[in-house]
Amino acid sequence: MHKKYISILTLLLTACFLAFNACEITISTNGSNNPLVGGSPSSSTSHLGAQTKTSGCLAHGGLPDSACTPGAIFTNATPQQICTYGYTRSVRNVPYSEKDQAYAEYGIEQHSPGQYEIDHLIPLELGGSNDIANLWPEAGSPKPGFHEKDQVENYLHDQVCSGAMPLKDAQTQIATNWLAVYHRMPPQYQ
Repeated sequence: MHKKYISILTLLLTACFLAFNACEITISTNGSNNPLVGGSPSSSTSHLGAQTKTSGCLAHGGLPDSACTPGAIFTNATPQQICTYGYTRSVRNVPYSEKDQAYAEYGIEQHSPGQYEIDHLIPLELGGSNDIANLWPEAGSPKPGFHEKDQVENYLHDQVCSGAMPLKDAQTQIATNWLAVYHRMPPQYQ
């Protein structure tokens, strides 16, 4: 019965997120619709909303600007793939130029080491892509910051890989409000 309420809450949060942002899911591809080859997703990327801003982006209370960073996933990533050791290493590809672009979109001209990290809103370990619509400069402090979001990523990854949560639900929850997940996840993950 508890799972039923969580599923309903997830659907309501997703509906609110999409209605609030007036976004539709769009799919862009590099022209390849081939199935996954060698256990890695193709370049097909689904955006969880439209990136409507590329400058003047502002993070709000630990969350990215949803107009700049709506989130994006590899459309063909499966739980079997993301739960395989080494998956994230095989798909991580964020060149310095793209990191610089993410900093520029958020108006960050300089920063100290450890002050920010270019983070995947939907992490690679949940099928997130390297697309600029999924990247943002996340602050380390105040807490919760990027270290705490890493804990949320680990928790949701464990939920998906254990079969306790569908991959799409985990992607939606972290893209919508990772802080809400952080505040409700079990203490052993914090």
